[in-house]
Amino acid sequence: MIRAVADELIEDGAERAAHTPIDLDTLFRSEGDGVYRTLYAFAGGRADVAEEATAEAFARAVAQGDRLRDPLAWIYRVAFRVAIDELRRERHRGVPVEGRAAPPDLVGVVGALRHLSPNQRAAIVLRHMMDLDVAEVAHRMGIASPTVRVHLHRGRARLRELLGTEEVD
Repeated sequence: MIRAVADELIEDGAERAAHTPIDLDTLFRSEGDGVYRTLYAFAGGRADVAEEATAEAFARAVAQGDRLRDPLAWIYRVAFRVAIDELRRERHRGVPVEGRAAPPDLVGVVGALRHLSPNQRAAIVLRHMMDLDVAEVAHRMGIASPTVRVHLHRGRARLRELLGTEEVD
């Protein structure tokens, strides 16, 4: 059945997507710092990688325009991929990651984070450094909540092993 709503024809049962333009400028001002901080920790204290990945993710979002359903989650996923690609390229070129400056209170943690898989590192950073709940971590990583819990469990276990502590929370 077709009905008229506000001078538009709508079929019953068909969901009409609310097509509101995305204000990426406002999104960048409100969430850009959080994306950067997440990537800074993810990249092991590498400000250059964090800046590059954050800028690239927002630039790609601008290029996508209004086609993004959930721009913040999309930006996080793209930023993680860009950071991972950059870190891999540097590893293949033989660029040393040790000796990069990290805040003194985080030196051990940042070094230990480098030994986690990218998914474990992303889950740990989003959950414990950005203080997001598991559902939001899953949303921003684009994976299921049970998978996030697995990455958190394995990542914490590996951090306990690397840091030599009884409990990492």
